[in-house]
Amino acid sequence: MANTGIQLLGFTLAFLGFIGLIASTVMVEWKASSYAGDNIITAQALYEGLWKTCASQSTGQVQCKVYDSLLQLPGIVQGTRGLMLCAIMMCFISIMLDMVGMRCTTCMSEQPEQKDKVALAGGVIFIIAGVLAMVGTSWYGQRITQEFYDPFTPTNSKYEFGSALFVGWGAATLIIIGGSFLCCNCSSKDSGKSPRYPAPRSAGQPDKNFV
Repeated sequence: MANTGIQLLGFTLAFLGFIGLIASTVMVEWKASSYAGDNIITAQALYEGLWKTCASQSTGQVQCKVYDSLLQLPGIVQGTRGLMLCAIMMCFISIMLDMVGMRCTTCMSEQPEQKDKVALAGGVIFIIAGVLAMVGTSWYGQRITQEFYDPFTPTNSKYEFGSALFVGWGAATLIIIGGSFLCCNCSSKDSGKSPRYPAPRSAGQPDKNFV
């Protein structure tokens, strides 16, 4: 039987990672304008995300613009969008499966072995979703690093890691850890084995030995 405590811990971590994954995907601060080197600090900060770009003024005013065309977007943005959305959808499927398969729920209580298999499937899908999210955020971060150290990139066009990347990395890590816990099914040694009974005595065997 699966360990209920480990399953609850894994599901909690994975669910928190799922919330963080959604937050990271909708956040606009995937990359923020950099003022490193000889760049002149201005009264405007630029942010770019997967869905729109924003400019923050020193007065506190923020102006955002949604990307006009999908086909004109860079491949890194389109690819990261797809990876993050796939990860979110897979997490949702995993949540539905684990709500059925965890030992603390009453669904399929008459079939404990099948119930454990459903929980295991949910944990595996959680791990795959976490890997997809990790690939998406790391790919985007690698592109930011590459452009930052490119000598042909103008100083005023360089960007650094935004807060959404760190949220995405943390969320992906929680999902992978939570999915791993859900995959840890602790089976008892005697599960699946028939109980042992003492060997029956033969009809002609006496119960006691007499001298």
